[in-house]
Amino acid sequence: MAKQNQAPVVILRRNVVEARTGLSRSTIYAAVSDGKFPPPISLGARAVGWIESEVEQWLVQRVASSRGQK
Repeated sequence: MAKQNQAPVVILRRNVVEARTGLSRSTIYAAVSDGKFPPPISLGARAVGWIESEVEQWLVQRVASSRGQK
C-alpha cells in the first residue's frame, strides 16, 4: 500500500506512452532494450504498463538534453 504522504502510482498503457512521447511501439521497446527508456512492469499474463512518473522524468531529461542542459 502507498503511504499517506506518497503520490499514488499511475500506470500508463502503451498507447498512452506512445501518445505522450511521440515514439512508436518498436522505438519504445528498442529504447527499453538499450536501457534508454524506462522498462514496463507486468500487469498480468499479457499486459504491461509504464510508471507515469518514470515516463515523465524521461521526457524532462529529453527536453533538457535537447536544450543543451544537464
